[in-house]
Amino acid sequence: MLTVQELKALPKVELHCHLDGSLSLKAIRKLAQMAAVELPASDQALRELVSVPDDIEDLLDYLKRFDVILPLLQTAEALELAAYDVIEQCAAENVRYIEVRFAPDFSTEKGLSVSEAIAAVIKGLHQAQADFGVESGLLVCAMRQYSNQRSQMMFKAAQPFLGQGLVGGDFAGDEADFPTEVIEPAIKTAQQLGIPMTLHAGESHCAHNVMAALALGIRRFGHGVALGGHVDFQKQVSEADGVLEMCLTSNLQTKAVKNLASYPVAELLANQVKITINTDNRTVSNTNLTKEYDLWQRHFGITKSQFLEFNLNAINAAFCSATIRQQVIQDLQKGYAEN
Repeated sequence: MLTVQELKALPKVELHCHLDGSLSLKAIRKLAQMAAVELPASDQALRELVSVPDDIEDLLDYLKRFDVILPLLQTAEALELAAYDVIEQCAAENVRYIEVRFAPDFSTEKGLSVSEAIAAVIKGLHQAQADFGVESGLLVCAMRQYSNQRSQMMFKAAQPFLGQGLVGGDFAGDEADFPTEVIEPAIKTAQQLGIPMTLHAGESHCAHNVMAALALGIRRFGHGVALGGHVDFQKQVSEADGVLEMCLTSNLQTKAVKNLASYPVAELLANQVKITINTDNRTVSNTNLTKEYDLWQRHFGITKSQFLEFNLNAINAAFCSATIRQQVIQDLQKGYAEN
């Protein structure tokens, strides 16, 4: 079994990380100061405000923690700082490539346009890349509970940023009440615009949402844990070269799975479904990639060679350029050989 320090030193790739859910306490305090918002004086009290306890009820309860952060992300300066902060955290864990996702529609309450919000996040990612050497790409999230028209407008505003830092799109939000079929028109608009798509699917006990996304040509699925117990679905995902962006701590907290014993790692591996390991929300879930890797090795017996396999799954599924992909593959192979 690898030590925490050995796990931290391994080069990593992350595909599923939300900007607003992954800010350090230091950054949250800075953003609050900029927005003239008062926060608890102690870090412990602030942590309790922005991170979930283990006894929350469900995903919707989990999402309430974002209510503290979103009012702080309403200016270009704030979004730039937030993006920089997430990459700074990633650098400390030897992340070599990450896709950071955010919903630009959530940052327009004080006059920012969707385009301005996207540009600000990209600026922060680029500055952090220059300072820390971490390659990154931006995913824009539409929200399932919004109208298709609103989501289509967001994707149209995002499309000009492809190749400039934007690498793809996503749908997040209320999966149970707004299944894949409901958002299909907006998904197709994004695809017609040439925006590569991943999709939150199979997080809220809705395995059919994964299959509906697969039928639309999507091959990356956020979470996907609802595939557990559906062997036929798993085999179809595997045959289509689908990839799951799995987020263990988050899934336990939101009750996407009942407990560790019901987390479907063994059957997914047995059916050759490609797995990747992700944080989802570093701050809201009070986690990081090193913690996640440690949980995977302790509870599922995942080995160093499997961690390399999962990271290769991630970079091969990433929406990055071929040049970045090749460089990261070299970094992974070298790093795993040395550590």
